[in-house]
Amino acid sequence: MSEAIDWYSPEAATFGDRLAAGREAAGMTQQELAKRLGIKLKTLQSWENDLSEPRANRLSTMAGLVNVSITWLINGEGEGLSAPEDEAISPDLNAVIMEIRTMRAQMTASAEKLGRLEKRLRTYVKHQEDE
Repeated sequence: MSEAIDWYSPEAATFGDRLAAGREAAGMTQQELAKRLGIKLKTLQSWENDLSEPRANRLSTMAGLVNVSITWLINGEGEGLSAPEDEAISPDLNAVIMEIRTMRAQMTASAEKLGRLEKRLRTYVKHQEDE
């Protein structure tokens, strides 16, 4: 019994995964999409690798260029791409992918928390120096 995988849902894919899939389905290279969006290639690569996210004003243009809805880009729901037909993934491999994505989310949350703590520490040190 194998469950159907919603390939582009938040549990199975990230924003970057959906952006890359949409770009590829639209027949564009990273260079072409970056140029059409008026951004640097490195910025687009950062989005596709989930190292950063675009601002809201870019999402509408991006969705239009890759012919998907903004909602689909963000969370995998709405008008977008269907699951790849020719790729079969074993349940074991899917479990590993899911674990990696869970760890990535946890690491991102930890990095954000670390950034907030560092800011608090800097504020504290600055106040100590002013006294």
